[in-house]
Amino acid sequence: MNKFKLGRRILADRALQWTVCILAGMTAIPLFAILFEVLYRGYDQFSWAFFTEPTPTAYRALQAVSAGLPIPGGIANGIVGTFIMLSMSIVVAVPAGILCGVYLAENSKSRFAKAVSYLTDLLQGTPSVIIGIITYIWVVVPMKSYSAIAGSVALFIMMLPLIIRSTEETMKILPVSLKEAGLALGGSNVSVILRIQLPAAFGGIFTGVLLAVSRVIGETAPLMFTALGCSMIRWDIDKPISAVPLLIWEFFNDPYLKDLIWGASLFLLVFVLFLNLTAKLIVKKWR
Repeated sequence: MNKFKLGRRILADRALQWTVCILAGMTAIPLFAILFEVLYRGYDQFSWAFFTEPTPTAYRALQAVSAGLPIPGGIANGIVGTFIMLSMSIVVAVPAGILCGVYLAENSKSRFAKAVSYLTDLLQGTPSVIIGIITYIWVVVPMKSYSAIAGSVALFIMMLPLIIRSTEETMKILPVSLKEAGLALGGSNVSVILRIQLPAAFGGIFTGVLLAVSRVIGETAPLMFTALGCSMIRWDIDKPISAVPLLIWEFFNDPYLKDLIWGASLFLLVFVLFLNLTAKLIVKKWR
């Protein structure tokens, strides 16, 4: 009887293990299918011109297609615009998000902290298109122009709750003894947070920042209402500017530029993969 029960338990354990493996494999199928499709269609578009030249006009693309030649130009204007808006949003979102996250972790029982935490969750769940519309009203209308500033504000609003939540959760899992030891040595609460707790939580916070960047880098809807787009490489932050997601949308709506969709999509995937691998390596080294 005991042998029978033992054999049944072993059989059930193996069945559960195989079920989990099969379901995990099924989960990975869409991911690998997307990666294969984008890589297969977009790898041959990668060239020096693709990363250094702006988007071609529809007329130039039509001429190239009619002559059986590769479409000239690239996505340099989108790459420049993406990095400008990301840099501007990161400069504001990272310190604001970290400070807010530290406050929520240190004062989790206060009513104000609970209210801020609840509003953070609401902001994190707000659709990106609504954030784009609100930013249009707050920034584009007063400035009377689409601009990189407006686009960076929209990205900042989307990044902020992710950084706040990652900072708060990372600070909460730090050992209480770490803070107690710093206070016992005569350090003030502020100095203990800045010199002991934040460095100890750097890995989790940095990972949260990179995940926030990965989250917003592919957003299109908010940039359509704020940055609008531009066919040339532009460095002015108070004028309309392009971004890689905007270029993908423009390519989709132009029959002669549709082939460039795959190269731009592959660039976004590679960049996001690079961010994730960088986060893992830095966290591992920091630990």
